[in-house]
Amino acid sequence: MNRFHVHAHVEDLQASIAFYSKMFAAEPTRIESDYAKWMLEDPRINFAISTRGGKPGVDHLGIQTDTEAELAELKARAKAADLALLDEGETTCCYARSEKHWVTDPQGIAWEHFHTLDSIPVFSEKAAAAAGASACCAAPAANGRPDLVPLKQASSCC
Repeated sequence: MNRFHVHAHVEDLQASIAFYSKMFAAEPTRIESDYAKWMLEDPRINFAISTRGGKPGVDHLGIQTDTEAELAELKARAKAADLALLDEGETTCCYARSEKHWVTDPQGIAWEHFHTLDSIPVFSEKAAAAAGASACCAAPAANGRPDLVPLKQASSCC
């Protein structure tokens, strides 16, 4: 079963943790010095906040899958829709090791599709992501979201 994902930038992590803990009637499942995450069942959502990135607000949306097969299905849907796609493969971000790809909707909203493989002790093992401004693990474009290329070009790169 898939889980909806929202990642938002916040200026005051502690105040935001207090607010969302009351709103969700649940404490975060993970807290770090720059990050907090709630894995809620009702509604089924992975809601994350961090002090990394640009101005406060929603950074990106996503779908977290429980299985590799569900992730493959999301990628097939993106290919069928001829969406711009950035396939990161296995990567680290947000204190987790995941298999992921990104798509962008017609308005430019970044969507992360990912399957979490493991928890890690750092935000990202990539030096650029650790020093960068984006919560997204792909190389950020000028707008702060992953710089995506059309699917036909992406399938032949790397």
